Amino acid sequence: MAEVSREERERADGPHPETHVVLDAKGLRAMAHPVRVQLVGLLRAYGPSTATRLAERLGLGSGVTSYHLRQLGAAGFVEEDTDRGNARERWWRAVHQGTWLTDKSLADREPEAMTAYRRSVVDAHAQRARLTLDALEVMPRPWRDNLNLSDWSLRLTPEEAASLGEELRAVVNRYRRDTPEAGSGAPEGAERVVLITHILPEVDAAAESAGETP
Repeated sequence: MAEVSREERERADGPHPETHVVLDAKGLRAMAHPVRVQLVGLLRAYGPSTATRLAERLGLGSGVTSYHLRQLGAAGFVEEDTDRGNARERWWRAVHQGTWLTDKSLADREPEAMTAYRRSVVDAHAQRARLTLDALEVMPRPWRDNLNLSDWSLRLTPEEAASLGEELRAVVNRYRRDTPEAGSGAPEGAERVVLITHILPEVDAAAESAGETP
């Protein structure tokens, strides 16, 4: 099992002011776009980059990524990396390594932005899965054998669903977190692995249950 320091466990258990951002209404509106969610994710995972390089990864024009990077910069999610930039090319870096949504009332105050943000996150997750599947045939056999696409149907109360989420986070927190700088300290054979979890109440099933008579 990957060794995880106490500091890493503490940071994984909740937002840490030095490395994480907690979404407020302004931040939520700024991130309510699929391109911005993906840009922030790429900068956090791979380190500083330019609008042109990011555009190539996303299959977009550099003008589009430049615009969204400026919007993210104005909202405090990214900043210009002046150590790398020059007169011809601007480099950008992520300001934080994680985003937390702890204010449950934001969904009531900013319903459109919340829906757009959540859809953007889901789209980014789906894009990651598609990119992996597209490259699967050229991956080393051990990684192909350990690809996992699973789903389970459970019958839970909202409280049980919350408990499940906490237990899943506790399991993940036992493993080594990835950052652009983490590669130098990882053991041989360690590669970036993305773990995505969704706890999704089924709308039709919930409506059926609500309509049942005793």
